Formats: sequence, C-alpha cells, structure tokens
Amino acid sequence: MCRNIKTLFNFEPPATEEEIRASALQFVRKLSGFNKPSQANEAAFSAAVESVADAARVLIASLATTAAPRDRAVEIAKARQRSHLRFGRA
Repeated sequence: MCRNIKTLFNFEPPATEEEIRASALQFVRKLSGFNKPSQANEAAFSAAVESVADAARVLIASLATTAAPRDRAVEIAKARQRSHLRFGRA
C-alpha cells in the first residue's frame, strides 16, 4: 500500500476535502503507474480521482466507532518521533 495515503477516519477535526482528494490522487497514481498522465489519459485519470474521492467521502461518513477521536497534533508528533528514531535528524 502507498505509504503516503494516511488514515482519514476518526480524527478531530475531521478530514478536509483537500486531504480526501490528496489520498484519492495518490491511490489513482499508484494504480495507474502515472504520476502525471498524458493528455490522452488525462480525462480518465481525473474521472478516477473524482470517483475515488467520492467513494472515500461516503465511506468516511458511513463509518461508526465508539473510540474517541484521535488528535491530529498528537498523531503528527508520534509520526515525527518514529521518523526521528528511524532516520535520525534531517
């Protein structure tokens, strides 16, 4: 799976439209093998990104949990700590 696709469910504040679209774009890039499609494939690529983003919105809105929402700042700090342990200082 793409390491750049982040979990978007159960965060406070909720996932933004930009985050959903970025994840959809990354997913379609991975599936298609294109970072930037040719002009011949641009329409199909864009339509796929929109379809995946729509599906993601529906999924996120439909999911339910009893767990407390995660705090974005705390999760970012944890990710930075993991990165620091793995790669050292940049």
